[in-house]
Amino acid sequence: MVTEVGVHGGVQGAGSGTVRIPRVRGFAEGSGQGARSPKAEGKALRERIPRQAHATLDLDSSRPDAVAAVEESNRGRIPGLTPIRVGRMAATPFAFLRGSAGLMAYDLARTPMTRVRAQICGDAHAANFGLYGDARGGLIIDLNDFDETVHGPWEWDLKRLAASLVLAGREAGADEDTCRAAAHDAAGAYRRTMRLLAKLPVLDAWNAIADEELVSHTDAHDLLGTLERVSEKARANTSGRFAARSTEPTEEGGRRFVDAPPVLRRVPDAEAAAVVASLEAYLTTLPEDRLPLLSRHAVHDVAFRVVGTGSVGLRSYVVLLLDHRGEALILQVKEARGSALLPHLLAAGFEAPSVDHEGRRVVLGQKRMQVVSDILLGWTTVDGRPFQVRQFRNRKGSVDPAALSTDQLDDYARMTGALLARAHSHSADPRLISGYCGKNEELDEAVATFAVAYADRTEADHAALVAAVRAGRVAAEMGV
Repeated sequence: MVTEVGVHGGVQGAGSGTVRIPRVRGFAEGSGQGARSPKAEGKALRERIPRQAHATLDLDSSRPDAVAAVEESNRGRIPGLTPIRVGRMAATPFAFLRGSAGLMAYDLARTPMTRVRAQICGDAHAANFGLYGDARGGLIIDLNDFDETVHGPWEWDLKRLAASLVLAGREAGADEDTCRAAAHDAAGAYRRTMRLLAKLPVLDAWNAIADEELVSHTDAHDLLGTLERVSEKARANTSGRFAARSTEPTEEGGRRFVDAPPVLRRVPDAEAAAVVASLEAYLTTLPEDRLPLLSRHAVHDVAFRVVGTGSVGLRSYVVLLLDHRGEALILQVKEARGSALLPHLLAAGFEAPSVDHEGRRVVLGQKRMQVVSDILLGWTTVDGRPFQVRQFRNRKGSVDPAALSTDQLDDYARMTGALLARAHSHSADPRLISGYCGKNEELDEAVATFAVAYADRTEADHAALVAAVRAGRVAAEMGV
């Protein structure tokens, strides 16, 4: 805190004195004479890491075998569920990429880096953007998966997004020029958005939110119809609707989950009791003004529910709460493992972050990247394992990038590139990144070249996994 403010020159007329303000920890230094601006520092970085260097993808002979990497990433997961995870990854090359954040991090750790860090998603592929509800019933579009979030190189997120767009485009049947253009334009939108944020007053840039203006900013008008359809579905995607389909009334007047294997199953009483008991610790991670909201709900049941591609095999529960009218609120209590990026960050020479709870890491990372986050986001521990807690089916909706038309894919690429820049700008100075990225398309071209090369590599990795499944080396349950 400020401990001293000296006014020199005695008691004189207003404005005639000199105010000396000491530096306050956590605030920036004043702009002294000769100090180099963040923008200039960004420009200077180009001398050490030229922007065209980001086209580089050199895979060394020590790179893990793709199948071995999948098997290693299954370690610690529930064994009976890993065949579902493998089956989902084996479906398409894009699906393989979605489940292999750790393998890509291995490769990215061996590429040129500016070493400018931000809070990154760690898994910023094209399917990890979507709609969700805010506290007042509106819809926000933003990044929406943070299991791998960590303080790391901003370009890792950008390159993962670009490569995923190439794979999604190929799956949709787009030609190579279209796929490359999507990667190129995602990088261009990232660069231009970061430049825009660097020019805005800091508070305006900080509070920039993803609304209908994003479509105009990124010239994504061909995507409007798709976004409107997804929005309509998202508004109906609520806890109440899920409870109506997945629960049944009990004799006591409450409700309970109905088994729907293998995705949803009720759990033994002892397991359910452990999950419910963990909610007490969860409450301590919430702002106090949220507590009256939850105190007006009672816990009625707990079930285990299998989650998406990268998280299959982790422990994940849904907890059914009902209010005095019998209206449902469902919380998801999902296991949080260490970020798959961490060992590769260490291998790249970055310092190990201090993490006291993996659920807390996920939650704080999410809050650092989103302007608006789930009001019930928190964390807890169940049987010694860290978990994150959030609302389930909070009016969530998503665009399937692999089902977009050619015109829509390019629009979607620009929109997600802009969203990623906005998310990074909360923890990295946009002036610094913008200074590095510059005005021309040099970075865009390099990222597009990398994305095409990495998409080719992923297709080869996917083919290796499919071959291993067919040979019986790896168990897979397809279509689940």
